[in-house]
Amino acid sequence: MSEVITMILLFAPLILIMLVANLAEARRRREEPYRGVALGSYALLVIFYAFAILIGIALQGFNTLLQQQPNLLQDLNLGGGGDNPFGQLDSLPLLGLSLWLPSLLGIILLLPPVRRLFARFIPLDPASPVHAVALSLSVLVLINLLFTLGIGLNNLAESLAAQEEAGVTSNTMLSLWTQQFMTAVFAFFGVGWLVRRDWGETLQRIGLVVPSLGNIITGIVLGLGMVPVVMVVDQLSARFNVGTDPGVDALTEQLLGPLFHTPFGIVTLGAAAALGEETLFRGALQPRFGYILTALLFALVHSNYGVSISTLIVFLLGLLLGVVRMRANTSTSMIVHAVYNMSLGFLAYLGV
Repeated sequence: MSEVITMILLFAPLILIMLVANLAEARRRREEPYRGVALGSYALLVIFYAFAILIGIALQGFNTLLQQQPNLLQDLNLGGGGDNPFGQLDSLPLLGLSLWLPSLLGIILLLPPVRRLFARFIPLDPASPVHAVALSLSVLVLINLLFTLGIGLNNLAESLAAQEEAGVTSNTMLSLWTQQFMTAVFAFFGVGWLVRRDWGETLQRIGLVVPSLGNIITGIVLGLGMVPVVMVVDQLSARFNVGTDPGVDALTEQLLGPLFHTPFGIVTLGAAAALGEETLFRGALQPRFGYILTALLFALVHSNYGVSISTLIVFLLGLLLGVVRMRANTSTSMIVHAVYNMSLGFLAYLGV
């Protein structure tokens, strides 16, 4: 149950910010005064980013202090052995940078001239408070990725393994379903559900429909068709030692390994990801961020892959799913995504 509560608490501020932005957008479309409400949503974002900037600067400052006083941890009884709460101290500068630099970028993206610049390349309305907030929030993907790289994939995998050995376990299936459900809820509120759009209008905006037989067949064929492509790319990567990272497999096993042990877990892996990721990326974001940027964000949000050949594969998958969204609908892209994930899961389950 703690996983559910934690995930809700993580998403709640983001949903609140999007709700305020949608209230402003509703007033704008009714040609009513809206700038005060819009500034409220921007202020909430700036406060969040300012807090992250302060933490990032503090981490880098602490690293400088440690260099000047190398015995500080021992003096504070914080050093020694594997109980060091600061983990790999060499990563402190990158951890700090991963917080303050993207956060600063997030604030910059709220500026009207910057939004107008982006609107030249993607189908964004620079005057829309919702689009402004969505563009700014996209840097959370970068924060997550850089923070993961700062800690290190192997270090994260070892930390999770140590927690498991100490008896600190989590319900992987519950965590995944909660995360993806909240991702879908965030997407629904992001496009204005309950504020600017009713249920039917929200489904139409996101592209969720009852799939036709043709949609289902297309989704299955494309999902299965991606599997041999991925296997070939993986083989070539391993053969020529390009884009490989042993930490990717180690961390993925710790995060998702239990799901690969049962058929139901594999179905969960496919269905949950299709529910959350497709609703957000293909449904909500792609019509406003465009085809390429959405696929890039989709690839980078999979921070457990670091920057590896797996990241490239996810980017290619994102491009395919984007085409499906444009040519058909989000429901079909969900089928592609689910079939693809489950196919790879069952191959791993069978030891192929």
